[in-house]
Parts: sequence; structure tokens; C-alpha cells
Amino acid sequence: MTDPTPISTPRPDARALPLVPLRDMVVFPRMMAPFVVGRASSISALEAALVSADKRIFLAAQRDPKVDEPAQDDIHEVGVVATVVQSLKLPNGHIKVMVEGNHRGRIRSWTPAGAHRDVVVESLELRSGVSGGADVSSYMQKVLGVFEQYAKLSHQLAFEGLLASLKLDDPDVFADMLAGHLPTSIPTPEKQTLLETVNPLERLQKLQDLLEIEIEKINIDRRINNKVKKQMERAQKEYYLNEKIKAIHQELGRKDDKSDEIDELRQKIENAGMPKDVKEKAVAELKRLEAMPNVSAEATVSRNYIDWLVNVPWKKASREAKDLKNAERILNEDHYGLEKVKERILEFLAVRQLVTETKGSILCFVGPPGVGKTSLAKSIAKSLNRKFVRLSLGGVRDEAEIRGHRRTYIGAFPGQIVQLMKKAGTVNPVFLLDEVDKMSMDFRGDPSSALLEVLDPEQNHSFVDHYLDVEYDLSKVMFIATANVVHPIPPALKDRMEIIALSGYTPNEKLAIARQFLVPKQVKENGLTPEQAAFDDGGIYGLIEKYTREAGVRNLEREIASVCRKVARKVVSEEAKGPIVVTAENLPDFLGKAKFRLARKGEKAEIGLSTGLAWTEAGGDVLHIETTLMRGKGNLVLTGQLGDVMQESARAALSYVRSRSEMYGADPDFYEKKDIHVHIPEGAIPKDGPSAGITMATSILSAVTQIPVRKDVAMTGEITLRGKVLPVGGIKEKLLAAFRAGITTIVLPKENEKDLDDLPEEIRNVMEFHLTEDVDEVVRLALEGAPTPFPGKPLVAPADAAPPSSSNVAH
Repeated sequence: MTDPTPISTPRPDARALPLVPLRDMVVFPRMMAPFVVGRASSISALEAALVSADKRIFLAAQRDPKVDEPAQDDIHEVGVVATVVQSLKLPNGHIKVMVEGNHRGRIRSWTPAGAHRDVVVESLELRSGVSGGADVSSYMQKVLGVFEQYAKLSHQLAFEGLLASLKLDDPDVFADMLAGHLPTSIPTPEKQTLLETVNPLERLQKLQDLLEIEIEKINIDRRINNKVKKQMERAQKEYYLNEKIKAIHQELGRKDDKSDEIDELRQKIENAGMPKDVKEKAVAELKRLEAMPNVSAEATVSRNYIDWLVNVPWKKASREAKDLKNAERILNEDHYGLEKVKERILEFLAVRQLVTETKGSILCFVGPPGVGKTSLAKSIAKSLNRKFVRLSLGGVRDEAEIRGHRRTYIGAFPGQIVQLMKKAGTVNPVFLLDEVDKMSMDFRGDPSSALLEVLDPEQNHSFVDHYLDVEYDLSKVMFIATANVVHPIPPALKDRMEIIALSGYTPNEKLAIARQFLVPKQVKENGLTPEQAAFDDGGIYGLIEKYTREAGVRNLEREIASVCRKVARKVVSEEAKGPIVVTAENLPDFLGKAKFRLARKGEKAEIGLSTGLAWTEAGGDVLHIETTLMRGKGNLVLTGQLGDVMQESARAALSYVRSRSEMYGADPDFYEKKDIHVHIPEGAIPKDGPSAGITMATSILSAVTQIPVRKDVAMTGEITLRGKVLPVGGIKEKLLAAFRAGITTIVLPKENEKDLDDLPEEIRNVMEFHLTEDVDEVVRLALEGAPTPFPGKPLVAPADAAPPSSSNVAH
């Protein structure tokens, strides 16, 4: 092969040719190309060519086809010198022409010629031709084979006629002939690159690349078209058969209810917003249902399953309210006090304003009955503008209540979690798990273990109900659990919840709740008006102290309702001559004698009688612990229905007293000559726990030393054999009980100092608190007069025990 380097020397007969810029089109040498000329400058150039002897014109492609009046830089320099073969003037003034490309040329200079431009063109020719060697011929055959393959696939080229005109002896002519038949789908810049490639061998290589790309595109299109065609054929087949079935049913006079039902279910599946895998399962089940007879028992099971899938909320959510002030107003309107809980809810709302996607919160309200746990959950839902659903777990002992039964069982249903999500209708309700401490277990499973997944933010986004058998997202649900006590809740379940304690109300708080909420509610519910029935503060206080004994206000509301009913009877029977005001004096006229007597402090200091404080599910209470000594052999008798822990605490207290008896001037051998009887009154009520340890020790020591215990002191704390005072729980409830009993001096463990912050200001201001670490300090505070140690036996306190000082007294 000879050197194919092009020369760029103008021909001797070089002359200026009219220029016609082409839009989105490239004309190759030896190519016949028709096009329409419409621009004034192009029509002028064409007319100039038509009047010339050889009718020659220079055709060059525009760089940007959108430019109407291209400048010199907008037109490619390399183009084709062509001859106008035929022209036809159209009615709209445009000219349709047929041109034949002669040879390549490059613009050397530009000359304005009236409305158009003439250009001086140099011919781009090879220094000498390319020889038809064996290598070039075989490569031409290869390109020709690729072109034939493309022509057969495209169904757009009459390649048989083209093959007859192709000459395989000249690669330059061969390449230009093939380039002239390239499809319009190939971009104009690619064709322009081919035109500018003078070397025919390089041009053949580029042609092969372009044709192979086009062949791959055609193959991809054919594969896609085949898939679409098959899908359309399947859809047409199903449509045809369904229409035929409908026609058969119509001929038989039957209603095609099943077809309508299937269409309705299919539409519901489309509109439900299910995840992809759930939707696929629903569609597969629908196809099974479609193939079943209507009377089949299995069809009912499938239909119910699909109904559950489409009716459970998958994407519908309540629009959450984020107005902190409005939420705070709603919480304050519905509930009095409970500042910690309200603060936690407002914190949750504040975080939601900063973070759009947060994990569901799981709160657990723990407190006595009647303090407003359930109603508080409703208020939270109201303040958040979410739906509210409630699941009572009291007595639930079957794991299927949470997870549901599998569909293989007759009459199977989803668990309560999914059922209540369907009832809520949204994916983000407030979900109340009521009485979570009342669950139990038996051979049918442990429901508390099933709740572990529900209440774990790391797992509940993929909760699986046995009936639905698909993953369901519970991560957007706000779960709130309630319990009266924490200890029955399994540790693993308790670990997943944020515990918020709701302690009992003080008398002043109950008065405020009754005045603001309970009295107006019951007056209205019993058909009365504020002008007909009224309660003064003394009457409400009388109800609180003499007719109810509870930490909450549930019984208080019942007693108010009872009074209102009696007032209503008097109004109807016209016994009342004016408005009836309920006071402390006339309260027995409505409710009879007082039901409870207030636990009061003793009238005088007594030997062996100490006052302790206890926590109960109804709040706090005062315990009077009595000890007496009798002639005997040192036996310890415990009565008052004491639990195991309390009995062990009494034995520890006795051991401590025996170790200190000689120091306090008592007979060191009293336990060999006397029996000791410790009794806690109200023996019908079970009692347990270690918090009465220092109270029993004080009572026993008082009986042994014959020193009376102060009547105005109450105490609580666990005792050790070394005389240490350990912290206990339920401090707020215990101190409320002491306040109700009129006791103002309290002895507490030092480590319970932090619990005093939870007390209402009204109680902290009237009580004196002594924080102790050692029982010797308790004795000095509780026994009347400082204990006198036995002569020669000084009272020795542990080295780390601080003496009573102002630092240990809190007001």
C-alpha cells in the first residue's frame, strides 16, 4: 500500500464555487442526495450554480443546525464539491434539488457574492491511490459482510442493488458508497468525521465501528420489542378468554359477580401502596383465588387474606401537629400537674420539628390506679393530631393474641397489633398497651416475649404477623405502655421502654383536679347546672379525706357523681329551695358516715410504738409498729401478715438491737429471758419489703430500753447487721402519707436525698427531713431524750458515720 497522505495544493482550474450550508446532513462523494433549499442565501447560491456551465456547487454541513444565518465559524471547512443534477421550484418559493457528490474539498477563502458567499476550494486527494492488495481486499470483504448484516436487520436498504454497483477494486470509492447509505440515526458529527477522513482504510475502520454499533442497537430493540410483543399477546389472550367467559355466563343467565370482585380486589391492591414483595404476594394470592370455584372453602380463606392485606394501612399517615404551644395547651387542659410527662411529650415534638424521620418512641407510664395514665395517652394522641388505639393486655396469656394465628387454622385472624393498626387506618397512630404488667404465660406461649419485637425500634420496622406472613413496618407508631408496678414486667421488655413514673396526687392536687375537671363533668352528666349544685373546697376536702383512700382520683369522681345524683333527686322532687352547696358539714347527709379514718400520729410518746412509712399500689400509708416483751425464752413472734422479706428485716433489726443493748443500758441477756412480739396492725392487709427495717429496730430498742418513741417522727429505711441505713423506694408516696397524717419530722436514708426534689413545694415547706446513714443516728432522733449509754460502755458509732448536724437536716 502506498502512502495515503493527502495533498492540499489547489488545482490549476480552481475557481470560486457558490456555498450552500446544510442542516443535519452530510453529502459524500459519489452520493446522490435530494434536499430542499429554503433560505434566501442558499437559493441565491443554487441559482448561481444553475447558470454556470458545469452546475457545480460546494456543500458543507453546519456545526449547529439551529442557526438560520450561519457565519464563517458556524460551517465546517471540509465539504463536497457537487453537481446539481435536477431542480424543481416549489409553490412556496423553495427549490427541491438532486445533487451528486464529486470529490472532497476544503475551503481556502471566502468571497461575498451578493446574497450568498462564494468559496475557493482545494481538492482533498491522495498523493497516489491505495493498491488493491490482498489485505485491503479482505478487509473490504469483512466490512461488506458487516454492511450486509446491517442491511438485513434494518429492513430499510435495498442492498441487492447497491451490491451490484459496489466495486471492490477501489477502497476509496467503496468506502464513500457505503458511507452514502448510512442510516439517519447516525449523528451528523460522526458522518462529518467520516467525510474529513481522507485515508480510505481509516474510513473503512470507522465505518465498521459505526455499523457494528448500529447492529447492536437493532438487536437490543428487537429483544425489547419481542418482550413487549409477548406481554401484549399474553394480555390480549387473557382479555379474550375473560371476555369469552363473560359471554358464556351471560348466555347461561348467570351474573359474573366473581369477575367484578376480582377486578375490585385488583384495584384495591394497586391503590394500597404496598411494598413490592407484599404486592407480589397479594397478586399471586389473587390469581389463586381467581382459579378457585366460588363455593370452595379455600376461596373464602384466600379472600379474607387479601382483604386483610389491602385494608391494613401501608402508606397513609396522619399529618402530625408540630405546634408546641398548642400541644402544651391541650395537655394542660386535659390534665393537672404531671409536669415530667408533659415535658417529655413536648421534647418529642421539638425533636420532630428538627428531624423528619425519627424512630418510634416507646414510653411506659408507671403509677397507681386512677392517676390518669390512660387518659394521658389519649391527650398525647390529641396533641400530636394522631389516631389513638388501645390494646388491653390484662390477663392475656396467649402469644397468638400479639402475633396472630397461621392461615392453616380454621377461623384464623391476625394478632391484635395488626387488627388495631387496621382500626387506626394510619401507619403512625398512638398505640396504648394498657396494663402491660398484668400479662401472664401458659402452655400457649408468652405474650411478653412476642412484645419484644413490637417494642424494639431496631426490629419493629419488619414485624411479622403469623397470619399476614409479610413484614409490616411499626417503626412510625408511638407506643405507650401503662403499668401499676414495674417488677412484674420482664427485664428484657422493661429495657425497651422509657419508664416515666406517675406518683399519687397530693390533697391540694386532688382539690384542683376536682374543681377544674371532675365536678363540672359530673354536674353536667347528671343533668344539673352550676347554679343548682356546687361544691366548696371544704366539701371536696371531706370527700378526699373521709370517703376515698387512693393515690388517683377515680373513686373521688365516683363519690362526686353519687353526691350529684342525690342533688338531682332533690331538684326533681322540688325539695331544694335554691342552689345546693356541698360542704364538709352536710357531706354526711349525702354519703352517710365517713368510710375511712385518717391515719394520725400518736397522741403521746409510747414505749415500743414507732411510726413507719409504707408504699402501696394506692399510694403511701402510715404504719404503726408495736413491740412488747413477755417472760419467755427469747422467741421472736411476728404478726400482721408479714411477707418473707419483712420477716427477715425484723430478724436483722433484732440482731442489731442485741449487739447494741448493753451500750444503751439495757439488760444484755434480755433475749434469753424474754419473748419479743412485733405486731403491725391492720393484719388483714399483706405487708412486705425491707423499708421498715429501721422502724422495727427503733420499736424493739424502745421496748428493751423502756425509752418512749417520739410521736411526731416517722421513718423509713432498710437496716443492715452493721447498723447501716440503706435507701428505699416510693419516697414521694410515703411522704404524702406522712403529710396527711400530720407528721412533720421525717427520718430518711442519706442516699434518698435526691428524691426530695420530686416533692411539691407545699410539703417541702412544712416538713423537716433528717438524712441518716447509721441506725445510731436514727435512735438519737427518734427516742425521747438522748439515749444514755451504760456506764463504762461508751456509745460507739461506726468510723464512717457522720454525727447529727445541720448538714444532715433538710427543710
